[in-house]
Amino acid sequence: MDKLLGFLPDQDPTTPGVITACVNFIPYETGMAGAPSGLTPASTPALAAACVGAVVVTKLDDTRRILAGTATKLYELSGGVWTDVTRGENYTGGVDTRWSYTQFGNATIASNLSDTMQRSTSGAFADIATAPKAKIVFSIGSFVMALNTSDATYGVSQNRWWCSATFNETSWTPSVTAQCATGMLVSAPGQITAGGKLGDYAVAYKDKAIFLGQFVGAPAVWDWTQVSGGDAGCVGQDAFTDIGGAHFIVGRDNLWLFDGSRPVPIGLGQVREWFYSNSNPSYRYKIQCIFDRQTNRVWIFYPSTNSATLDSAMVYHLATKQFGLATINVQAVLNYISAGATIDGLSGISATIDGLSAYSFDSQLWLSGGRALTVFDTAHQLKLLTGVSTSSSYTTGDMGDDEGVSLLSKIRIRFAPGYAPATATAQVFRKMTEGAGLTVGSTHTLNDGKFDVLQAARFHRARVDMTGDVRVLAMAATLKPMGVA
Repeated sequence: MDKLLGFLPDQDPTTPGVITACVNFIPYETGMAGAPSGLTPASTPALAAACVGAVVVTKLDDTRRILAGTATKLYELSGGVWTDVTRGENYTGGVDTRWSYTQFGNATIASNLSDTMQRSTSGAFADIATAPKAKIVFSIGSFVMALNTSDATYGVSQNRWWCSATFNETSWTPSVTAQCATGMLVSAPGQITAGGKLGDYAVAYKDKAIFLGQFVGAPAVWDWTQVSGGDAGCVGQDAFTDIGGAHFIVGRDNLWLFDGSRPVPIGLGQVREWFYSNSNPSYRYKIQCIFDRQTNRVWIFYPSTNSATLDSAMVYHLATKQFGLATINVQAVLNYISAGATIDGLSGISATIDGLSAYSFDSQLWLSGGRALTVFDTAHQLKLLTGVSTSSSYTTGDMGDDEGVSLLSKIRIRFAPGYAPATATAQVFRKMTEGAGLTVGSTHTLNDGKFDVLQAARFHRARVDMTGDVRVLAMAATLKPMGVA
């Protein structure tokens, strides 16, 4: 049998185990699996408007806050209710406004470039009077860093960085003594698009450049160096994610891993060409990446070719280095931290015992402090991606030989123990030369772990459609030579 190699649309389709197309089929440690469905945690209500940024933050006493922002409001999820924690007046965000959050000690900082930077230790947020407006905020060491800013002194400065006074997120007046400083990153063109912490370093991304910031103390406070490595950069504010010791980045024309030394391209000869041909270049700045640490997968939510919103996801498994795809419409993504479940609390999850079957046995929902990849869907509803897979499909590569005609009589699939599909069918295709189009063949139903087929051609391909919580390890096709044609 040939082990599945993951979604590899850029590779030679005759490679054994290659997947040329898939829907809701993503990699895991030993194979490919149906993508999880979305479930609402404990009957959480929908947000009042579209979510433009959400986060779970942890305070110094290990208590957590779940926050979500709209263009005009900030909300906190508490007791199954979204509580308005907006400052005394609404915010003024526009169509493309997104919230950026960071936790600094017990203070939660939120910023959106349109409004004065916000701060809250509990309850409602309030303006930080001396702070610049900023597109991006993150904590590093004893500072809060702000990138791509606007303020009364310097105006709109899309190349500017700021750091707060040391150990004081409320002080933003430049001072050598307080080590509050600001500067510009101008050795590469374009605005700062994204940024974050990487170990002890601060990272600022432009569309085609990366800058590494190091704390050096007064008077400069932070020293920034442009990283060598060609045109590596980041397309948007949320188009990167920290995978632990490195950043996964979506650039203008490549996917990258950056560990603080040199950016390394990934996906070459695998998915790069397909991804940039099947995502909308006008709206790639909206891409959102998130690392699901529990499953070791990076999710890249992107707008498909004819979409202006995030309606698709490409999924990358860090250990196996395999890719998959999911079809999903989202507004924002976050790693939700569950309070866990008790016997008394099961009614808050489902009114019936049968309803609990929608949650997989190994779901993080059941664990106190369990982390689960979570999205806001287009109805502004929080959804944990921990549900049982409902449907998935994958299309094989081309099985056969350029010189000889073969008879395809059987396709057998090896499923992981306990993860056979509820139903499965295989649509077969054929062609006589690799450069020709596919001719549609017959459809077959899974029987005893195999599809019984009868088709003659030089090359054979199959699309396998499955329902249920499925995991596939490998497959094999039985081909009998029929002579040279």
